[in-house]
Amino acid sequence: MIYLNKYILFALYKNNPLKEVIDMNNFDVIIAGSGVAGLYAALNMSQDLKILVLSKRELTLCNSSLAQGGIAGVYNNPSDSAKEHMEDTFVAGGFENDPVSTEILANEAKIDIERLIELGVDFDKMADGNYHRTLEGGHSKHRIFHHKDATGFEIETTLIERVKELENVTILENSTVCNVKKTDTGFSFLVLKEDEYITYNSHFAIFATGGIGRVYEYTTNSAIATGDGIAIAYNMGADIKNISYIQFHPTAFNNKHTRECFLISEAVRGEGAYLKNCHGERFMHNYDKRLELAPRDVVSHCIIFEAKKTGSDNFYLDISHKDPEFIKQRFPMIYNNLLQAGFDMTKDMIPIYPCQHYLMGGINVDTFARTSIEGLYACGECSHTGVHGNNRLASNSLLEALVFSRRAAGDINDKATQLNDKFDTYDFDLHSDAPHIPVGVRREIRKIMQTAYFVIPDIKNLFSGFERIKEIKNMLDTGNFKIDRDYVEAKSLATVAYIVLEEAAKIASENVELTTNNSGGK
Repeated sequence: MIYLNKYILFALYKNNPLKEVIDMNNFDVIIAGSGVAGLYAALNMSQDLKILVLSKRELTLCNSSLAQGGIAGVYNNPSDSAKEHMEDTFVAGGFENDPVSTEILANEAKIDIERLIELGVDFDKMADGNYHRTLEGGHSKHRIFHHKDATGFEIETTLIERVKELENVTILENSTVCNVKKTDTGFSFLVLKEDEYITYNSHFAIFATGGIGRVYEYTTNSAIATGDGIAIAYNMGADIKNISYIQFHPTAFNNKHTRECFLISEAVRGEGAYLKNCHGERFMHNYDKRLELAPRDVVSHCIIFEAKKTGSDNFYLDISHKDPEFIKQRFPMIYNNLLQAGFDMTKDMIPIYPCQHYLMGGINVDTFARTSIEGLYACGECSHTGVHGNNRLASNSLLEALVFSRRAAGDINDKATQLNDKFDTYDFDLHSDAPHIPVGVRREIRKIMQTAYFVIPDIKNLFSGFERIKEIKNMLDTGNFKIDRDYVEAKSLATVAYIVLEEAAKIASENVELTTNNSGGK
């Protein structure tokens, strides 16, 4: 095999300093992102492959670590079926889901849940030793595997441990991907690490860079979620799809003293919590027969409607009627976080309000996570597989990341036998002596997005916001600015905001025309 011969040659010349310098920056696969999607891809690739994992900050600072509820999937449960899971996913997604990808998601869930168990993920069990499965909004069956209320962190830390055991994988933390260019032999990555610019080359690339939450003022997303991968892929010419499909979680802790929000898991409602308005009254029965267990987008819209009705944005989640010990054991992280904020969820109503949570669209991929650019793959939240439709079903995000990153790894494994030793390097312009970007750019972008495109878009602000975002994007694209993390993130946010509002404005314009034409014909 040609590919294995490369490693024989490397062994023969390993004492050659020049060879070491050349090879240390060249990899078969570079994975941008260290969440569940990126790490699981690394774990599923052949150990003959030389892999680099780039983490923007520390490994655990990612949206995967923040996932509370769990991972949905049918595994060793005769009372449930993949077909029912698929049907629930279709309903939540407004039947805009891609049927092929969704069928793969539901049918292959058992593969990856079993693999997680084999890798050492500690899902909660009942007294009889069987796995405890909880219920969340939009699900017709108890099928959510979880580790208390910190499932994402449990999976993430387990995968980190397993990846660190692999000799063929190099992990670089605190490494900002500034740019990526397609070359004749694959890809060149410009990476900023500790004030040093380094170019890494690869035959294949996987973007697993997470969501876009930080384009909003209020989000449950981690600090790294600035849409870098989507922005870079867009500038490379990759197909971006349904990026205006943004999910606003209905129950984020409403701390009015800080921009930082944290999620109050879907599972809290799954375990019987009530939604209450400013009068302390339940209200979901006025809007949806599924009450508190309606899908996320429905509940978020209901809260906005109720806010207009009552004239107040004070809303609460109340589980105080449940056994206090059960609450503490089932939701230890949420309980402690709320205590620090001055609320005891065993006694007090929890102030909540919708905020940005998840992106259903992104870099468009096929069922093997392949983008429209040869050799480039995208997995996890930055990708658009089509499984979520216009609204993600609770706890399908971790599952999507696992299923399609595994499939991406398998596709790369199949193609790796055709690799050679040649690596082209792109000559990046570093703008070393350029000035920093103006102060307040990111703040302005977030304010525009918060007012123009929240749960129910404001049409007037949508169009005016889009025009201003175009100006900001053009300034960042054409201006000569220092390429540091501030610039990279601001450019990513501006690019993402531009794509979102452009798509949303187009949809709004088409709907206005349709309404006008229909009314004109009556």
